Amino acid sequence: MQYRQRSVLFAAPWLIIGAAAVGASGGITIADFEKPELLIAALLVGIIVGMAVEQFLATMSKQAWRERSKPRREERRWNERAVPAPWLQTPAAEPSRPVDATDQLRIVMHSNFTIQPLLNKSEARVFRELDSVVIGCNSSWQVMAQVSLGEILRSADPEAYSCINSKRVDLLLVDGDCQPRHVIEYQGGAHHQGTAAARDAVKKEALRRAGIGYYEVVAGQTTPSELRRLVEKLVDKPSVT
Repeated sequence: MQYRQRSVLFAAPWLIIGAAAVGASGGITIADFEKPELLIAALLVGIIVGMAVEQFLATMSKQAWRERSKPRREERRWNERAVPAPWLQTPAAEPSRPVDATDQLRIVMHSNFTIQPLLNKSEARVFRELDSVVIGCNSSWQVMAQVSLGEILRSADPEAYSCINSKRVDLLLVDGDCQPRHVIEYQGGAHHQGTAAARDAVKKEALRRAGIGYYEVVAGQTTPSELRRLVEKLVDKPSVT
């Protein structure tokens, strides 16, 4: 009902324009409006034009309102995503069922295993050279490979310990009392891809705080003579009795 009232209001001024247009096109005078068919034609023209103008203005107004309210709608959607309602929160995952030794044995009995080399070819070559030099400097020292930091470091902070527990070092020099003394990391050609540098920084800082030396052997850059000089500097000379 309200839409019809607005249409009539818009059509009113166009009735005059429609009548004038009809008169101009056919040379009709004011007196000719006594004819009902001309009155009806002028009325229809005015109503149609008025409704078209109203529709056009309503569409333009709606588009302008959408443009003005778009930032507010986006901000509201963002807030809804950033601060979900309590009833939309993701429930916490249930802890997995602990696997005891019996379950572990059952799983292992139904699985296959293959040998995994402790070191790749390049690391193995460095290991042999390093082991030979260490034994030549002090026969009581030893070289160990792929040692877990969780086995040679301790921390009263459980969170700090969990950061290094599963990390490994390539080569570890231990003295005659099996005390860890120095770590030598072999850096291959693709070693620094991804997060390798960040992982190395964690290992290096933990070792530094424990008083264990950290050194790097870079593939294609560290020569055997440089490796020998490094080991001679690190390994304690045997005491002369």
